[in-house]
Amino acid sequence: MRMCKNTDTSEIMAHILIIDDSPTDIRVFTSLLEKAGHRVSSATSAEEGIEAVKQVRPDLVIMDVIMPGMNGFQATRMLTRDPETERIPVLIITTKSMETDRVWGLRQGAKDFLTKPVGEKQLLARIGILLSGQS
Repeated sequence: MRMCKNTDTSEIMAHILIIDDSPTDIRVFTSLLEKAGHRVSSATSAEEGIEAVKQVRPDLVIMDVIMPGMNGFQATRMLTRDPETERIPVLIITTKSMETDRVWGLRQGAKDFLTKPVGEKQLLARIGILLSGQS
């Protein structure tokens, strides 16, 4: 995993890929993550996101569930079952709030599951745990 210390804060700098079809959510997450010292890239579909993961090898993926075409559960399953990408943690962040959605997301290989809207402190804490390998 590519990690280095941010000289401005004690946060771990990482490359995070956001896969979400909402430009607003991408903008909000990008701003928050960059402010915390992370490098961010994004994809607006699951299919594009899978290709991006294989090309850029991010340290962590933030995955939406509800997207046109392939959904985030399917994309998570593909990434976590592919030997090339299985070690990259996937954090699902979605509006789907049923316990069955959370369980299903984790069964697809996601390391964590959060429901939108997500608070800044909660998001950064979960990302810190996932990047440290404590999940």
